[in-house]
Amino acid sequence: MKSESMGKSHAKVILIGDHSVVYGQPAIAIPLPDLAMTATLKERQAGQVVLTPNYQGPMEAMGEVYEGVRQLITHLLTYFDAVEMPFTLEIESKIPQERGMGSSAASAIAIIRAFFDFFETPLSDQDLQKWANIEEAVTHGSPSGLDAATSASDVPVWFIKNETIETLQMNLEGYLIIADTGIRGQTGLAVSVVRQQMETKPKETQNHIEALGAIAYQMRNGLSHDDLHEIGQAMTDAHTHLKALGVSHPSLDRLVEAAIAAGAIGAKLTGGGVGGAMLALTETKAQAQAVIKALQQAGAQETWSQHYHKK
Repeated sequence: MKSESMGKSHAKVILIGDHSVVYGQPAIAIPLPDLAMTATLKERQAGQVVLTPNYQGPMEAMGEVYEGVRQLITHLLTYFDAVEMPFTLEIESKIPQERGMGSSAASAIAIIRAFFDFFETPLSDQDLQKWANIEEAVTHGSPSGLDAATSASDVPVWFIKNETIETLQMNLEGYLIIADTGIRGQTGLAVSVVRQQMETKPKETQNHIEALGAIAYQMRNGLSHDDLHEIGQAMTDAHTHLKALGVSHPSLDRLVEAAIAAGAIGAKLTGGGVGGAMLALTETKAQAQAVIKALQQAGAQETWSQHYHKK
C-alpha cells in the first residue's frame, strides 16, 4: 500500500451520433486529453476528506450532486477492506461541468485509478469500465458506457447502442475547438423533439437519422486515413441534418456559421443541442486562433481547444 497515489483521465466530446445513436446509428466520441482531470489519494491521521473544485469537506457530508462519487468511493473502500481508512482525496479538473464533456465519468475513472494505484492492485480496462458504471448509474440513471470508455481512452471510441464499444485508431494533426453558447443544453427536450418528428414526419426524419449514420462511417474513414478535410466536411453536413431535426438553436447556428466563415474546415453542434456547445475543426494553430476569435465575437461564452498531434 502506498502513502500517496494518483489517477488521471480527461474530457470527451461527441464527434458524431448526437441523437441518431438513440435510433441504432453509430456514434464516435473523441478524447480531449488537454482537458485533464487528476485524483490524488493520500493517507492522513483521521477522517475521510474530499477536496474538489466545488466541495471541500468530509466525504459523508458531500451533497446530492456528488452522490455518485460518494457511492463509488464507498464501494472502493469496501472492496479494498478499508472502510475506516482515513484519507484525503483531492480532485483537480480542467473539464467544464454539464457541457457534455463527460466530467462525471472522468472523475470516476481518475478516482478508480488512484485507488487501485494506492493499493498497488492491477486494473484491467474491463474492470475499470465496470467500476465507472457504479458512479455513472447514480449520476445518469442508465449510462451507455460511452463517456467512461472515452474518458479512459487516448483514441476515439466507436459506439452502437446495446451492440458495440470499440476503439478507433487516429493519427491526426489538427485542432478541435469547443465553444459554449452560454445557453444550457436541453437534452431531454431535444430527444423528445426528435421523437415527435419521428411520429409526425416518419419518412423524412428517418432519412435524416440514416444520413447521420452514413456520416459516422464517413468520419470513421476520415479518422483512419487521417483526412482532416473529410472529417470537417462530415461535421458540417451533420449539423445540417441535426438542424433539420429541430435540435439546433439560433445561438448554435450563429457559432457554426462564424467558425466556417473564419476558416474552420467544418463545424457542428455537439451533444443534446437546443443550446449547449459546438465544435469546429482547423488544420493549423493560426486558423484555430482566428476561429476562436470569431466565435467569441459571435457570442461564445467560453472556448476550449484540443491539439491533436501526429504520433
